[in-house]
Amino acid sequence: MKNETVITEKFIAIPEAPEISGLSFRGFRGEGDFPKMLAVIHGSKDADGIERSDTLEDIVRNYEHLVNCDPYQDVLIAEMDGQVIGYSRVFWDRLDEGIRVYNHFGFLLPEWRRKGIGTAMLHHNERRLRQISADHLEDEPHFFQSWAVDTEKATHALLQNQGYEPARYSFDMVRDLNEPFPQAPVPTGLKIRPVEEEHIWPIFHASNEAFRDAWGYRPLTDLEYENWMADPNFRPELWKVAWDGNQIAGMVLNFYNPRENEEYDRLRGYTEGICVRRPWRKRGLARSLIVQSMKMFKEMGMTETALGVDAENTTGALNLYKGCGYKVIKQQTIYRKPMVR
Repeated sequence: MKNETVITEKFIAIPEAPEISGLSFRGFRGEGDFPKMLAVIHGSKDADGIERSDTLEDIVRNYEHLVNCDPYQDVLIAEMDGQVIGYSRVFWDRLDEGIRVYNHFGFLLPEWRRKGIGTAMLHHNERRLRQISADHLEDEPHFFQSWAVDTEKATHALLQNQGYEPARYSFDMVRDLNEPFPQAPVPTGLKIRPVEEEHIWPIFHASNEAFRDAWGYRPLTDLEYENWMADPNFRPELWKVAWDGNQIAGMVLNFYNPRENEEYDRLRGYTEGICVRRPWRKRGLARSLIVQSMKMFKEMGMTETALGVDAENTTGALNLYKGCGYKVIKQQTIYRKPMVR
């Protein structure tokens, strides 16, 4: 972590912690913790039914671009006899709808679950988030927020037992590229152009504007965009962006992850970042860009495409994707609980 003080020793007493010999909690100590955190992610994902292929470089990059989060204050690490067995992190957001959400998530190795450790970590996270919220306006609603996909049974049980209720659902969807493609011409007057380097920031800003109608929206920061640009899977040469003269009308920000494809023995491209700005909606543009993206991926040798979607998207995205041949394979639940301060 650049230009930051590294705390070499910081143990944390958690009142709710179970009495297990060798169990202790501490704060984040710097980059030396990243390989241990990565090992917990990899040690948890199969039990949770999560497909991800994180690398050490991914974690370093993400922690260099955190927003509304100080890892030295907002990360909790659980150890057993000095070995890291889990960790959690908190951060907060102010949404455009005028509420604040105080997010937390955690990982715990499967062999240490159902012993009260996860519950103790959750209570610690809530206390830390209350501390953070003390400096925020009291006339805005405050909510704790977390999430789990349908295969994360332990996380669902933990959140529900602690008074969290479903606030929203989203779906992961996949499309078999061997199936026929629907007809989807580009709307009259619009052009699809290759993305040049000078287009990237205007595309980001247009995306930010287009997603303002989305549930739980807040504009992404330049720091978050810089994180994305540093991702090895950032592939603007694969994007499909429609222009109306010098105005960006809509886009699909395609990418693929070779490491993930290798680990899970598949050939998948992602048709993500799908959005159309308000003046160009209801003309079939999103459908056209999606179909072009699918055809591109098939020509590249991919056998499937995937995306994520808010289940209650007000622009009709779910029905659009179903009409393009995508099928739901997994559901995520976003949980909230009112914060009592």
